[in-house]
Amino acid sequence: MLVLFETSAGFALFKVLDEGKMKSKPADINDFFVTPEKASSFVSLKKFYKFDGTLDALEAQTAIAECKVPESLSNFLKKNVVSEKLNEQLIVSDSKFGNAIKDALNIKVLCDDTTQELIRGIRLQLKSLVNANEQDLNAMSIGLSHSYSRYKLKFSPDKVDTMIVQAISLLDDLTTEINIYAMRAREWYGWHFPELGKLISNHTQYANAIKAMGNRKSAVDTDFTDILPEEVAEEVKEAAQISMGTEISPEDLDHIFALCDQFLSIQAYHTELTEYLKSRMEAIAPNLTILVGEIVGARLICRAGSLMNLAKYPASTIQILGAEKALFRALKTKHNTPKYGLIYNAKIVGEASLKNKGKMSRVLAAKAALSARFDALCEVSDTSYGIAYKGAVDRRAAAIEGREVRKSLNAVKPEKSNNVTKYDHTKSATTNTTRDSAVKSTRESSIKQEKEDVKMEESSSSDSSSDSSSEDEKSKKSKKSKKEVPAKEEKKEKKSKKEEEPVKEEKKEKKSKKEEEPAKEEKKEKKSKKEEEPVKEEKKDKKSKKEDKKEEKKEEKKEEKKDKKDKKEKKEEKEEKKEKKDKKEKKEEKEEKKEKKSSKEDKKRKDRDEEPEEKKSKKSKK
Repeated sequence: MLVLFETSAGFALFKVLDEGKMKSKPADINDFFVTPEKASSFVSLKKFYKFDGTLDALEAQTAIAECKVPESLSNFLKKNVVSEKLNEQLIVSDSKFGNAIKDALNIKVLCDDTTQELIRGIRLQLKSLVNANEQDLNAMSIGLSHSYSRYKLKFSPDKVDTMIVQAISLLDDLTTEINIYAMRAREWYGWHFPELGKLISNHTQYANAIKAMGNRKSAVDTDFTDILPEEVAEEVKEAAQISMGTEISPEDLDHIFALCDQFLSIQAYHTELTEYLKSRMEAIAPNLTILVGEIVGARLICRAGSLMNLAKYPASTIQILGAEKALFRALKTKHNTPKYGLIYNAKIVGEASLKNKGKMSRVLAAKAALSARFDALCEVSDTSYGIAYKGAVDRRAAAIEGREVRKSLNAVKPEKSNNVTKYDHTKSATTNTTRDSAVKSTRESSIKQEKEDVKMEESSSSDSSSDSSSEDEKSKKSKKSKKEVPAKEEKKEKKSKKEEEPVKEEKKEKKSKKEEEPAKEEKKEKKSKKEEEPVKEEKKDKKSKKEDKKEEKKEEKKEEKKDKKDKKEKKEEKEEKKEKKDKKEKKEEKEEKKEKKSSKEDKKRKDRDEEPEEKKSKKSKK
């Protein structure tokens, strides 16, 4: 067995010394590469191809990344494997790359879990197996990685539209900054001249008016011709004389002027950036810009990440792109999902009525997906697709907006003509007739009449030519014509009879069909009634089942209510018993306390009565 190992320095071809060890488990192969001695006993270096420079290494790396065999590697393998007529298997790190080698050089290739562990072990002990310096290998790998990443950034088609992503994100930031600066200037200057904010709605005109006027007292002398229309300028001058604002110092005016300058500079850069974005979008995604517009198209590309990612998205994803939060909220709460996202800002969707905005966003998203795929995958920029899709969307929008409201289900439907049969897709093309026989017969009769008219014209032209000939010829022809007239009349009668026969047959067929049609309709009605009867019975059964379920639910609810009432009554009884017990205990306690008090009072009285008796006895003794 041979092992092909790719390094930043070149290609290494190793020889497996003990093939019996390859039959062991993948986890056990790591034990053979613990030390350099064990690795050298398991694998030995056969040949090594060193790259000529960074360009050679970069070419080989790009080819391997695309699962192609580089020229240097093919020559190396031809020299060391094919020319030596070795029938051994070649172990490779990637199966796709191995298949490319097999197709190009007809070499047996092996790639599985055990070979992956073997290549991992070789990578671990590469320094000892190749006899190379570790610092040199590290420097080569860093140089190759830098050059390869630089090549990918330079030649990747996905990186071209990063300019659009950055430009549109910066444009959104600038719009927020412009609005903040404008509102701050209005609030700040509004203390001095509050009426000016109501008269001038445009932010740029407001900032220019502040710079030209300064203090409101000088509004009468300032010239607003380049900034404002004449009517608005006169209103500003009149309002400045009657203004209710406070006085302002020149130092405050200087800061307001600086804020206005900052605002105007950002506004000018905003216009430049929009023009740049428009040019970039026309160059990268021309069909998408025609269909949706440069701002909405750039926002879609920014949200998708790149034009290629947007081209991979289906139309349903493009329709709600930008409304992800609303979508997941609707799915979580089981409400209606959103109908549009960023595509709502497109002109076609904005012009549609409120009830038709969802339909127009769906139509526009379908065409936007196709135009994005053309822009991403076509090598030549062609705007014909975008123009065609734009026309189709406009026509669809006109049809949706001008369409009549759908009639209710109770409205009477128009009767269908019985002559035309319905198309049946189950039958073959020969048996399934799309026209009635009556239509065919009318066409045949019209063709016959045309032929007769042509013959009559020819006969009239021949008669006119005969009149110009000599009188002898006229007499001869008149005799012949007299003889031919009855013959012609007989022929015409025969033809008319022949023509009348199929007409009569057709009339008979029509009558038979008309007679058959009510019979067929009766049969159809009977069949429909028979089919409807079991359906009606099923519906009745379903209704009865539903009613039974409702009654059962009502009974269950009633039983639950009764159980609840019983439980409440039991609880109330228990509480009443507890209250009665508590009252009894309290009464008993009160009675005990009263008895104790009464006993104490009796004792005190006895003591009091005994004391004077003792005193009396003592006195008597004395």
